[in-house]
Amino acid sequence: MSKVAIVTGGTKGIGLAVIKRLLLSGYDVHNLDIEHSEYGQFHHCDVSDVNAVKNCIATISQQTQRIDVLVSNAGKHLSANIECTDEQTFDALFALNVKGAYAAVQSVLPTMKQQQHGAIILIASDQAIIAKSNSFAYNLTKHALASMAKTTALDYAPFNIRANAVCPGTIETPLFHHAIDTYCEKSGANKADIVAEEAALQPLNRLGKADEVAALVQFLASDDASFITGSLQSIDGGYSAQ
Repeated sequence: MSKVAIVTGGTKGIGLAVIKRLLLSGYDVHNLDIEHSEYGQFHHCDVSDVNAVKNCIATISQQTQRIDVLVSNAGKHLSANIECTDEQTFDALFALNVKGAYAAVQSVLPTMKQQQHGAIILIASDQAIIAKSNSFAYNLTKHALASMAKTTALDYAPFNIRANAVCPGTIETPLFHHAIDTYCEKSGANKADIVAEEAALQPLNRLGKADEVAALVQFLASDDASFITGSLQSIDGGYSAQ
């Protein structure tokens, strides 16, 4: 029987790269997203809706009778300081980035506990480790995911369930390009110049690739990572080491 993996937000970017990697590794992969994808088994699910996530994962568990891996990836970016972050925007960001992860993790645990194994991987950010300007609410959500990985790791280690957070830096994804496009629209800056500046900020002098993040996720999901839990795994070209 194939191992079962659930990926939230798997239609684009890092999530899509993760799904492709896991499919090649022989997993039965289920993608929870609001945008359709031909990769994996697609489930239309608004990850910011806790009940929708719980119902979707319950259906998958009932059908497959196992859940080996959860990759909680769904999220969005926000550039704003605290004064420019209104309550509605704040709540919407937390609903997707944090409550979505909370719902997914909580929903897979009963099955993982019963089978006495599981790997939970939360896609956080380098901003789970460091601060960046103009990133008040987004930074908070990523620190929350780091905390979720650590506490879940400790609480569920007796069940052989591992939880880790992957902390990507500047990765060239649709989310990255959307953030750059938004900045350029507001500032009038040239996109090519901004992308080059972002690359130059990295010690390795380039942007990261989604598949590089997916390779780390694939490793953490595997038995080769069986003694790794409660960790924050940086994959940021050295940015957070500065």
